[in-house]
Amino acid sequence: MRTTLRTNSRLVRRAATVAAALLTVAAMNGQASAQARAAAPKPTITVDGTSAGRTFDGIGAISGGGGNTRLLRDYPAAQQGEILDYLFKPGYGASLQILKVEVGGDTNSTDGAEASIEHSRGVVDCNAGYEWWLMEQAKARNPNLKIAALSWGAPGWIGDHTFYSQDMIDYLTTWLGCAKQHGITVDYMGGWNERDFDAAWYKSLKSALLTRGYASTKILGGESWGWPIATAMKNDPALYDAVDVAGSHYNCGYMSAMTHCSSDADAQNLGKPIWASENGSEGAEVGAAPVARAINRGYIDAKMTAYINWPLVASLYQNLGFHDAGLITADQPWSGNYSVGRTTWSIAQTTQFTSPGWKYVDGATGYLGARNGTEGSYVTYRAPDKSAWSTVFETMDATAPQTVTLKATGGLPGGTLHVWSTDLSQKGGATPRMERGPDLKANAGTYTLALEPGRVYTVTTTTGQGAAVTTPPQRSQLPLPYSDSFAGYGKGQEARYFSTMNGAFEAVPCAGGRTGSCLRQMSPVSPIQWTDETSNQPYTIMGEQSWGDYTVSADVLLEQGGSAAELLGRIGTQDKNNNGLNAYHLRLSDTGTWKLLKSGRPWGGWDTTAAPLAEGTVPAPGTGTWHNLALTFQGDAITVAIDGQTQATVTDGSFGGGQVGLGTAGYHPVQYANFSVTPGTTPALSGTYKIVNANSGQLLDASGGQTTDGTPAIQWPDNGGANQQWSLARNSDGYYTVTGAASLKPLTAPQATTWPGTQLGLWTATGGPEQQWVIAPANDGTYTIESRANGYALDVRGASTSSGASVDQYITTGGTNQQWRLVKVS
Repeated sequence: MRTTLRTNSRLVRRAATVAAALLTVAAMNGQASAQARAAAPKPTITVDGTSAGRTFDGIGAISGGGGNTRLLRDYPAAQQGEILDYLFKPGYGASLQILKVEVGGDTNSTDGAEASIEHSRGVVDCNAGYEWWLMEQAKARNPNLKIAALSWGAPGWIGDHTFYSQDMIDYLTTWLGCAKQHGITVDYMGGWNERDFDAAWYKSLKSALLTRGYASTKILGGESWGWPIATAMKNDPALYDAVDVAGSHYNCGYMSAMTHCSSDADAQNLGKPIWASENGSEGAEVGAAPVARAINRGYIDAKMTAYINWPLVASLYQNLGFHDAGLITADQPWSGNYSVGRTTWSIAQTTQFTSPGWKYVDGATGYLGARNGTEGSYVTYRAPDKSAWSTVFETMDATAPQTVTLKATGGLPGGTLHVWSTDLSQKGGATPRMERGPDLKANAGTYTLALEPGRVYTVTTTTGQGAAVTTPPQRSQLPLPYSDSFAGYGKGQEARYFSTMNGAFEAVPCAGGRTGSCLRQMSPVSPIQWTDETSNQPYTIMGEQSWGDYTVSADVLLEQGGSAAELLGRIGTQDKNNNGLNAYHLRLSDTGTWKLLKSGRPWGGWDTTAAPLAEGTVPAPGTGTWHNLALTFQGDAITVAIDGQTQATVTDGSFGGGQVGLGTAGYHPVQYANFSVTPGTTPALSGTYKIVNANSGQLLDASGGQTTDGTPAIQWPDNGGANQQWSLARNSDGYYTVTGAASLKPLTAPQATTWPGTQLGLWTATGGPEQQWVIAPANDGTYTIESRANGYALDVRGASTSSGASVDQYITTGGTNQQWRLVKVS
């Protein structure tokens, strides 16, 4: 992922630089003819209302496939409403037309586990999870929104651990019944995400939908790579009748520039809609240009009539794999901070000017120029009654301005055309938004539109569009002490700020004589997995990566023999798809055996055969009684306490800080109450330091010893210069300024830009968030340094070990090129 994003951003910057240089040279030499040729009019695009074209099914996004919407549920009401408006409200932001959600299965499905409605056979809770809330909120904003649903995994009781079973069909129709209770009509139901399909199972599912009152719910088949579903439908009439839409994933390239999209003859000649039913996986900022290409080129190249982006939002913790992917980043519910990504506006350029049911106009759809997309593409849509039309242009790869002309005919309206555009060519400064430009007037029946490189344009006869502007609160740290008794939650609720990675942790009435609600691990058997991680014990995490020294404590109650509860501390980076976790675990079994374990990336140490850091026994807690577990971290010292009695203190400096969590040593019920995190005595950093990269061994350096505004930050071998020394001072909010000792100017993210990969530098002090940093303990005595403005980490570009390599802001990866040693000078 990292390499791809770097390469794409460099190519875009290089293309823009080359284009600017060529234009400058031409002007200096008086060679205006070259520029004139670049801007010469293209042949007229005739927008003919009688032209053939398939039916447009919409643009959407996915909530699910891994807990990516989890933290949005806990946002303050004001900011939560703003984010939801940006996503779903017509004429406001992305104005999504399809919402696809995960049918929860209690198993990790990328960056988290979505709650099942039926953890145990026959025990149904139609309020479990947060997808119902999201669907209700989305439909309230756009009643015409289409809802699709898909399973990544499933509870383990289903089909004796067999997904393609009658149990699974029954489970899905029960889920549809829950949707009906919430007033939600599900328009499309899929099978098993990115697994081979079962034709007989699809036929049985269709029969069940028809006989159980869900005839309006269409089957979206395939939902994996390529188009084998289309070939199977062509050769099997019963399967053809059962499946209403054929879907394929990442047919414009996985985490790529999406310059070309593909389908095969069987898909294009199927006689039923074919969809890009999952695409994207890219950051809210860097994904905008690929999405702009894919929305257009998915139809031009492959005749796909819907584009669905994974995921909807990046509302998950920063130590998880895809924490910047989606349309909006919203990872701090305690502060209310969020960032509307460029991808929001890339999508808005189509959704705000069309509706599902419109028709593509094939005669006014294609590529600009003769180089198959290198100058851009365009797609035209018209209303079914020909009362309105819109054409969307993208010029992502163009290197010079160009001009197009348009002409409306075939019963389509003429008159004034409105023009909106989003500039995706600039990577610095604030995130661009869709903006309205001057209207177009016809001249002799044609319209002329000038297109600049790196932009998306929409010309339209429609009105009612808009680009909202809001001011989110600044980022802030979740302060300690923090506590949650869990007593006040309603049955089935998840605890505030907790994000479950496996299993299901929900509120239930307390056992053991305690009143009120407690948190309980609800999944009784290992689920049908999607991620296939080697260790899939249930656990749930919360808190700040910046937490270093603290005590985490919780009361636990074991409900059955052979079970064990866990308390987690200093949780760091989790590998993608839950394939490893940096963390310490305190485990207590019903027999009184306890262990202090350390897990890593990939998984290691988190099993019954691993050598623990410490172990011992206490009087057997048995079942049905409450006991307290506590872990205290102070520097490299880790202290274990059970029921208030210290059991051991060990020394281990592998992980210097991180989140906290609750877990079980297998799929069995455990209850939790009186959760708390209290701060230790970590002194503030103060004084002057050399800041040394853990990967390269080189120092953070103000390039060339310069002191002027804009001096770039690089890495350089230690030369003893004052330009390699930095004064650290912490403010009352817990953020640091990192000030050059030679320049007396702070390290700054220029213009508080949201673009990952932007080189940092020196600027005159303003006190803004772009000059404030979280400095937090990481691994083996190192620190991470993250911007308050956007949460990006101080990063050596490309993990380079070369002298002079750029020091940037970049999404957190857990790599050693984002870890720094602080060597005190004075």
